[in-house]
Amino acid sequence: MKVSVESDKCVAAGHCVLAAAEVFDQNEDDGVVIVLNDDPDPEQYDAVRQAAQLCPAAVIRLTER
Repeated sequence: MKVSVESDKCVAAGHCVLAAAEVFDQNEDDGVVIVLNDDPDPEQYDAVRQAAQLCPAAVIRLTER
């Protein structure tokens, strides 16, 4: 799985961080999403998928391999 985000459209809700804290974080200044790991381990896939589903701005893109 490959993870990317459209950070310019992020609304800084933080749902991604709550769902998958090992993959996502938020910028301290504006709360915009930061991808910590764009190639997560398979055991993180479910959490990353949940983060994408929870994102109110739908800015998380997942490419399944």
